[in-house]
Amino acid sequence: MNQFSERKRGLRRYIMKIIETKIPEVKLVVPDVFGDNRGWFYESYNLEKFKSLGIDTVFVQDNRSFSEKKGTLRGIHFQKSPAAQTKLLCCTRGEILDVAVDLRKGSPTYLKWVSARLSAENKHFLYIPKGFGHGFVTLTDNVEVLYKVDDYYSKENDRSIRFDDPSIGIDWGIDNPILSQKDITAPLLKDSDVNFVFGE
Repeated sequence: MNQFSERKRGLRRYIMKIIETKIPEVKLVVPDVFGDNRGWFYESYNLEKFKSLGIDTVFVQDNRSFSEKKGTLRGIHFQKSPAAQTKLLCCTRGEILDVAVDLRKGSPTYLKWVSARLSAENKHFLYIPKGFGHGFVTLTDNVEVLYKVDDYYSKENDRSIRFDDPSIGIDWGIDNPILSQKDITAPLLKDSDVNFVFGE
């Protein structure tokens, strides 16, 4: 029996930890990675283990994105209610600065934002609940991002706001990002129909 099989059978417990951010609802998830001379192994998602850490979201869809060039910025994106999405993100190739911003009116952290570096090397995940906008900027070339969502894509509820909205003031660490036409023409928050309310 090889080393990974022994671990998967429970001879060595899988340990996952949560690192709190400045916004309590947004969490950095750090898996326990097992490695040897062949490479590494880790569980990227396990519903029961997430539940034991206080995350009981059931995800229904996986999405992947690829960005060829360093400095590509995607965001700020969200689906408004009733199709709002919780996201669990990781970077499987390269490195990103991942950002979540609280868009829930009445929240004690309304318009506050947090960021985390996610990379293929550190294998960290960012958990972003409903009511938050999301975006990331690539810190390397050839970046792949994988993320889970707990509701399906809804074209009629798909929204974006300007990445450089002054009312939010995100520090992306870049002056001239590569943007899609959608993100170039995204409205400011004050002109958006975002409908998130704290406590709902």
